[in-house]
Amino acid sequence: MTINSDSGPCLPEALEILALASSLNSIVDVDTLLQKIGDTAERLLDCEGSSIMLLDETGKTLQFRVATGAKGTALKKMELPVGQGVAGWVAAHAEAVLLADVASDKRFAAQFDRATGYETRSLMAVPLFTKGAVIGVAEVVNKKNGAQFTQADMDLLKGLAEAAAVAVSNARMIRDHKNFFSHLLELLASTIETAKPGMESHTTHSAYLACAVGRRLGVSEGEYRSIYYAGLLHDIGYIGMKSPRLMRDAGLLATASAEDLHVVMSARMLEGINILQSAIPLVLHHHENFDGTGFPGKLAGAAIPLGARILRLIESMEELRMAGGLRGEPLKLRAVKEARAGAGTRFDPRVADAFVQLLEEGEHIWEI
Repeated sequence: MTINSDSGPCLPEALEILALASSLNSIVDVDTLLQKIGDTAERLLDCEGSSIMLLDETGKTLQFRVATGAKGTALKKMELPVGQGVAGWVAAHAEAVLLADVASDKRFAAQFDRATGYETRSLMAVPLFTKGAVIGVAEVVNKKNGAQFTQADMDLLKGLAEAAAVAVSNARMIRDHKNFFSHLLELLASTIETAKPGMESHTTHSAYLACAVGRRLGVSEGEYRSIYYAGLLHDIGYIGMKSPRLMRDAGLLATASAEDLHVVMSARMLEGINILQSAIPLVLHHHENFDGTGFPGKLAGAAIPLGARILRLIESMEELRMAGGLRGEPLKLRAVKEARAGAGTRFDPRVADAFVQLLEEGEHIWEI
């Protein structure tokens, strides 16, 4: 199979673009993925520099997000109004441009060369599209060794721009989903705190305290995230228990004690939410005691998930704050005494030690 170099990218270049597009789907950080595309453009097109500009929120200004080459650092501090310069024209007209001699084109913005001390001789610029709308511009300058950019080069740059646009769109969608999810969690947490008297700030404190202990114990990023979710949502069952329908759907009898029921109800309410699957065992078992006397499974020792062991201790510490009305130094002293007294029975000794260390080292972990 042969591909004409004058009609489009050669096979190795096309395969590299395909591989690049595939890898970019796994990158969430927009600047990281754009830097990867910019570096690839400079290398494949054998040019002196590349840049990727994205429209700001107003849609009136292009901001340099990536600028490679000798003067890249200086360019990243600059902005370009839509309609000005070649890139601004491309953004305004949604059309690609190939200039063999920029000095002969009135659209060229010479002020960038003057500001950076760089001499642009030739360039290509193509728009980045998402759902038919321009979101930015990709540009390369000065083919090396005195050569000129070709139509094949333009096709290659368009392929890279398409990959960039898809990757930017994916990254923004993931960011928006995370933003929605985090706000939804905060809303749920606030609702949970109204389920029982005296639970004000309990979910927020539980998540923060449990994560602080988890970090001290060196948990992985995934475990840390699960502990955070479980800290916020471990008492959501108290809300479900107010609904006869939810109780019936969960197969629970209202005659059992609220404390016994709420952990099971909490776990049942979170079932089916994929992102919370690893947090559910922590929620279900956060009232298990280290010596096996807790509920609902009477698990003991390492059979209890670490996050659940952490939450078990935090629940008791929070009781001191909520029911005992303690604050400041009295709360700290009582919490240290409680953690040490329960080590080996209610609490995992390692978890208790980590919590005491946090308090004795002066961290104001309740002041959030």
